[in-house]
Amino acid sequence: MNIIKIAICDDEANIRNYLAALIRKQAVPCEIQEYASADALLSKNTEYDLLFLDIDLGTPPNRRPMDGLSLARRIRDRNLSPQPLIIFVTGYEKYVYDAFDVNAFQYLVKPVDEGKFAEVFGRAAAQISAGVGRNLQKLVVQFGGTSRIIAWDSIYYIESHGHKAVLHLKEETVEYYAKLGELERELAGHFFRIHKGYMVNLAWVEEYSRSEVIMINGDKLLISKYKYADFVKAHLHFLQQSL
Repeated sequence: MNIIKIAICDDEANIRNYLAALIRKQAVPCEIQEYASADALLSKNTEYDLLFLDIDLGTPPNRRPMDGLSLARRIRDRNLSPQPLIIFVTGYEKYVYDAFDVNAFQYLVKPVDEGKFAEVFGRAAAQISAGVGRNLQKLVVQFGGTSRIIAWDSIYYIESHGHKAVLHLKEETVEYYAKLGELERELAGHFFRIHKGYMVNLAWVEEYSRSEVIMINGDKLLISKYKYADFVKAHLHFLQQSL
């Protein structure tokens, strides 16, 4: 796996040190840079794969601070390809919905649980690793007399609706005539069909039980009891292949 470039931005040195220590425990090759403010991070103009951002950053002398959400918006406004994954680490749960506005990968609440951190970091590393070749992973969709190319990475899951497939994307849904069985073969390895009506992107699975799969955007999807064992194996294999 390539080295993952990571930035930690938090005005508290002890939090930065703690997050850096947790990252080093994950046995994934990383370069870590720490910043005490949003201005310090932006001034370097360095591109990162993964950002850990505090939302409530300290106040610089004589002027208003740039909080973590504003920093994330500035980063999203940059013409970066690919965009970095953003994980917010903060003590304020009330900002969870704002975090999704800047397409945050995850939201961790202080004090950060070490087990939860390992799970989230593992998914982030898998997503970053999968992105190495994601420019080749495109789905060609035809509807309304036009063709559209959609990156696999932008699809949370696919739903079967009559004779159509509904792609649930980060910003919208796209519906077109397609058979889920054919898509299952085309997207094998990165997607898994958990039910006759749903196929999920393994990179965007947040958590699961024997009865449902919860996606990163909060959608809860029914999983067939006959598919559960194979789904667990497929998800584990996807994560291992990505690391």
